[in-house]
This record gives sequence, C-alpha cells and structure tokens, in this order.
Amino acid sequence: MAAGVPWHVSAFRVETDESGEAELVGRIRELRARILFDRGRRPDFRTPDGGYADDQDLDFGAWHFVGRREAGGPPLGYVRLSTPDTGDLFQTRAHLGAERYEDVLREHGLGVAETFEHSRLVVEHQARKLGLGIHLNAFAMGAARFLGAKAMIGTSGTADGQDRFHERFGFRPVPGTRRYVGHYTEDVVIMLYRPGFSAGEFTGLVEQLEEAFPSSVVPARHAGLGVASQAGPTPLDLSRLWPTRLMAAAESGDPHSSVCWQPVLFTLDREQDRIGLQSLIDSGQVREVMDTIEDQLAELVTSREPRLCSSPDAVERAVAEQLADTGPQEYGTWVWYPWSGRLVHLLPREEFRLVRTDRNRGRIDRAQQRRLLGRRVGVIGLSVGGSAALTFAMEGIGGSFKLADFDSLSVSNLNRLRAGVHHLGLNKCVLAARQMLEIDPWLDIELYQGGLTDATMEEFFTGGAGPIDLLVEECDTPYVKIAAREHARALGVPVVMDANDRGLLDVERFDLEPDRPLLHGLLGETTSSDLRDLTREEMVDVILTMVDRERISPELTASLPQLGITLSSWPQLASGVALGGALTADAARRILLGQPRPSGRFYTDLEILTAGDRSTVA
Repeated sequence: MAAGVPWHVSAFRVETDESGEAELVGRIRELRARILFDRGRRPDFRTPDGGYADDQDLDFGAWHFVGRREAGGPPLGYVRLSTPDTGDLFQTRAHLGAERYEDVLREHGLGVAETFEHSRLVVEHQARKLGLGIHLNAFAMGAARFLGAKAMIGTSGTADGQDRFHERFGFRPVPGTRRYVGHYTEDVVIMLYRPGFSAGEFTGLVEQLEEAFPSSVVPARHAGLGVASQAGPTPLDLSRLWPTRLMAAAESGDPHSSVCWQPVLFTLDREQDRIGLQSLIDSGQVREVMDTIEDQLAELVTSREPRLCSSPDAVERAVAEQLADTGPQEYGTWVWYPWSGRLVHLLPREEFRLVRTDRNRGRIDRAQQRRLLGRRVGVIGLSVGGSAALTFAMEGIGGSFKLADFDSLSVSNLNRLRAGVHHLGLNKCVLAARQMLEIDPWLDIELYQGGLTDATMEEFFTGGAGPIDLLVEECDTPYVKIAAREHARALGVPVVMDANDRGLLDVERFDLEPDRPLLHGLLGETTSSDLRDLTREEMVDVILTMVDRERISPELTASLPQLGITLSSWPQLASGVALGGALTADAARRILLGQPRPSGRFYTDLEILTAGDRSTVA
C-alpha cells in the first residue's frame, strides 16, 4: 500500500447481544483475531477448524472504532473503548485481580466509576507504518475525554514496543504490573492515562478528535462489516483534521501565552504530517528554517563507528546506508517552535538522543543514559531550579519533568537567569520548559504555573503523568519548603537543594531513610502548619535557620541588616546559580543511578577551594 492515504474511521456502540448485534460482534472478533494471530505468532487466536476467534463479553456495551483506507473499503484496524458500565469485565481488572486493580486506582486518586479501558488496538501490517494505529488510538482517547473519563487504563504488550507507543500518548506504565501472558506470547504491562493531562506528542490530535467525536458516530448497523446496510453517515476522514490542529498550534500568537511552550513535531513518512507541515509553511509563521540533517547523519554514523572518521568516503557510504531509500528531507523529524518561529530538522528521537549524549560516554554509559531518561524529576522554584532543570536536560538526567513556580521573569532576575529582555513577564516555568525543549523536543514536561499549593501538592508528587522519582527544591517560601519535604518523606522521594551561598548542597535521602528529620533536624519539630502566615522578619529568621546562620558567607551576613532598607531581596549571582545547577545535577545523577550520594550538607566554597594555598603548581 502506498504512503499517504487518508483514513476513514467509523465509531459505533454495541449495546446488547441481540441477534443482529451479536453477528456484528462476531465479525469484529474475527477481524481482531486474524490480526492478532499475526501469521502464527499467537496461535491461541486460531480455531481448530482454521478460523479465528477472540471472544470477549466485554464487546457488548463497548464503543468500537474501525479504520479503513477509504469509505466502504475493507477494515484495516480496530480499537475498543469500554466504559465503567462494564468495569467488572475489564481486561486490566482480570490481569491484576479485583483488589489490586482497585488499589492501583486508589493510589492515583481514581475510582472505578470514572475509569475507562481501551484495548485490542490492532492494525494490519500494511497499514501500520502509515499511521493508522496513531489515529485509532487518538480517536479512542478523544472519545473517552468527550464521554467524561477521569482516567484510561489498558494492557500493553512489550515485545513490539506497544508500551512505548502508548507512552508517546501520555500513558505511563504502572510499576509492578509487568508479567508474561501466554495468550499473547509476551510480557504485558498495565498503562494508565489521565485525560485531563497532555497526550504527549499527539495532544492536538486527541483534542481535535474529542470535538469531532459526536459527529463521527454511526449506528451499529451502518458499521460496514458485512451486516445489514452500509448506508448512513460518512465516516470521519481524520486526515482533514491535521492542518486545522497544526494551524491552531502555530497561531497561538502571543509568545507569553501559557499554552505556547510545547513544540509541534512532524514525521514526513506520515501524509498527515506532510499536509500539516506544508500548511505551516504556507501560513507565513516560519521565520527561520534550520536543516543540518546531513551533518547530523554524519555524526550519527561516526558515533556508532568512530573508526569511520578517518575516511570521508566511508562516512558517505554509511550515511547512504542509513538513509536507505529515504531522501534526506523526509528523514527524521521536523520540529516547530511557535514561540520563536523556528522550524528545525532533526534525527529521529532515539538517534537524536544517541548523538546528543554521545559525549557523555565514559562518564555515563548507554545503559545508564536509558535509565536516567526513564526517571521523572520535580523542580520547585525556577530561579536556581531553572539552572538545575536546564543542566538536567543537557546531561540527560530525566526524561520527564514537573516544574512549579508562580513567579514571572522580571528585570532584576536577569542578573542570574538564562533569559533575554524579550522574556520579561513570562512565567518562569514556561521559560524553563521552552529552553529545555529546545535542547530535547521529546522531553515530557508538566507545568504548575500557580506554584505549589495545598491544592496541587499531591498531584505534583503522584498525579499527572506519574509520580516523581526525585525532587529539586529551590523555592523561597518556608511553608512550601517544609510541606514539600513532608510529602517527599512520606513517599520516599529523595530531595536535593542548593542554597546559592558558599556552594551549599543539601541532600535528604528519604528513599533510604524514611524517618530522617526534615532538613537534618535544624528546625526541630517544626511542621509546615507552623510556618503559615509568617511576617517578613519571621520568614528571614526561619530561612537563616534552615541554611545554618553560623555557616553563611560573610557577604550574606553583612547583607541581612540591609534587607528591605538598601537591598530589595537576597543577593544572588549568576555564578552561584550556575554552580547550584551543577551541584544538584551531579547529586541527582548519582542518586537516580544508585551510586553513593549520602544525606547531608556539603559546601563547594569556591573562595576557599581556589585560595592561593590550594594551588597545585608552584
């Protein structure tokens, strides 16, 4: 089948097992089983008489989505969406057992009455590389959002990377649920998604399909599966939606808009992306095109085989082999950054990351890089925290982030934050996210632009796309500093902090020491509730206790009496903020890789460490 065909998808619900609908369900099951059989890979889906069977009671009461190349054509793919009405029959419930299933939902603040299940995503081989699976999955997610789902859950196979496919849509694996299932001849893991949050690379497409869902529904008798008449409403042509979705992203206009911080990605082996990219170019929104794909390809092949560097001809041959029959323009991913108007051509994600982190090798090997990219980091306070987040992104420490800060960039921040005058007034979370995504556009980032509050604290630690594995705490509010540590200790999340004075690095390994006193006991039995509604003087006193007033630098000591008189706030320097980013990144990397990094307080005081008597040469 040639690339670039539009997909037609019909959505319908099968209510009961009455004769007509039972026959329709039989045809659906036969379609699924034939694709799942996969030329003998899963023999359990073949019947002794040579037919195909995938009988599940869950089919009745569920929504069914069938994809075709053209209206009235043969079905090439399918996905099912089940509502809580049939929750007792969910595959995930059977996989985990009723008690464990409900425990998983409770751990994520969810109930059985608000959780939908998507399952049985199957696509014929000739349609897989053409993007039908993406459309069907996005359609089911959009329908679930429209129908009011608070969460979606499902099982994903791991042999062919179906779990990674779902991660691209914002689904996250539930720890401890992976196990081998003989019926599928592979390991299966439970994946969870909350529709109120980003759908990863395909957020715009899912949102568009959510709006389109009501008009796309056809009666079951018009499903076009060989039962009754095929007349009825024309199934939705999903390819027509992509340019509209793209233009909405490109025309977000105001660079300070809270929604304008996520890039838009195009892969040109998908016709919809070709259409979308052309629409973007025709719109006049692109101010600058950066295409160094040939240089990137050369870097890719030489990073894999360094010995090629000595022979330009060998590099050229290796690049040609890498491209195969694909032209350089079509290879990889085009990334559109709406806030800058730049369109950038990059290698595919895994190849891009391999080259981007190639110089990490010798310090962080490939296996460690993959482990780090699988971790989620929370950052509170995006001044010193912004330096930390950027350093993490550059070094590949974390593939997912949650950033929290209510503050926006002001002129007085420009002495220490990596920003320009054109960023003034921009929320610091948005500023950091943009900069991180300009380093790696595939990072998964969630923003809390209202800062961390009682209302968002639990979600920040455990909700959204998943729980955090490490916290970088760099805020100025004593209540939040302690409340965040109380949550971190309860959840076993390690905390690192830089105090931006004398290179103070603070490490609290609550993952190893669940009873460890907060901030090493410097505040005694003080709790977060004791720190509400402090006066300015009380706040300064508490912060000085936290950082140990006996150990602060002479400069900071001399500045304290002048706060609010001749000094507007704490003195901070760019060099100190940059050092804080380096110190927290080094500590975080060691913690997340299971290397030695004990709890404690440590000083990297450059004035002492670079004093004349420390020189190692005469």
